[in-house]
Amino acid sequence: METATQALFAIGTIVLAFAFAANVGHAVMLAAGRRSLASFAAGAAGLAGNPVRPAWAGVATGSFVESRTAVAAAGPSDYASSSPLSGAARWLTVGAFALLVASMVVRGIIVGRGPWGNLFEFSVAFATSILFGYLVLSRRYPIQSIAFLPIAVSLTLLLYASSLPSDIEPLVPALQNAPLLTIHVGLAMLSYGVFATSFAAGVAYLVQGKNDRYSWLPSHRVLDSVAYRAVIIGFPIFATMIILGSWWASIAWSRYWGWDPKETSALVTWLVYAIYLHARNQRSWAGRPAALLLVVGFGMVLLTYSGSLWFTGLHAYSGL
Repeated sequence: METATQALFAIGTIVLAFAFAANVGHAVMLAAGRRSLASFAAGAAGLAGNPVRPAWAGVATGSFVESRTAVAAAGPSDYASSSPLSGAARWLTVGAFALLVASMVVRGIIVGRGPWGNLFEFSVAFATSILFGYLVLSRRYPIQSIAFLPIAVSLTLLLYASSLPSDIEPLVPALQNAPLLTIHVGLAMLSYGVFATSFAAGVAYLVQGKNDRYSWLPSHRVLDSVAYRAVIIGFPIFATMIILGSWWASIAWSRYWGWDPKETSALVTWLVYAIYLHARNQRSWAGRPAALLLVVGFGMVLLTYSGSLWFTGLHAYSGL
């Protein structure tokens, strides 16, 4: 079974690499196509002597060309942009997610707990949760054109995980509490993944601006809504994780809080997202400043995730 979980992990990583390439191609095709839409629509209507062929002409035909022309006539809108690669990109992402989940389930059966007891396991779980957060939010919001951002983070984590020791080893005594390990670290994994989607939306917002500079990106209103909804979901999950961690610390180390580096970075992360929630509702801080806080917040998430590599402390359970 250990061989099976490694095979599923490897195949899932490869499929995600193809998903990333497909999503980049989808975004590039949208960007190139939207730049040519106005002149293409004008040419098709006979307003120009020589109709302008968009970048995807000859590659995409039929309904895609027709839908692009219709969008140009309708003007800017919050729609789910499609391209010849959009379907393949989404299904490759779903397939990679399913393979990684299967890998984690098999590993969880082997170890008899949540499959996140060392840095390899947690990195795989973190990467998988990013895909989960994106797939859930993309069902409600038209954000496929920025899918390459969270997928890039997920793929980077998987490639990093592939360089880590993946052998199944007994846990140190402080971690031998299967229920709390499963719930506490599972909540951390889930909140990190949701915050990754808010980060992607924040970066896209900074690029897009309030004037909606790029018609192939979701509008600034959609990006702001996605970021806010992601933080609204992730913030209480992250707070619950900290509370459970304090309870577990009292059991394992006989104290609720000891300013361990990972505890401290988790607290700072929570404060950054708390400030974001406040700032987003203040007129003077809404928009670009709030989006910048999302970038800072995810930077703190990454520091919290990898803190045991840089600082000594009681959370040094990376397996390295």
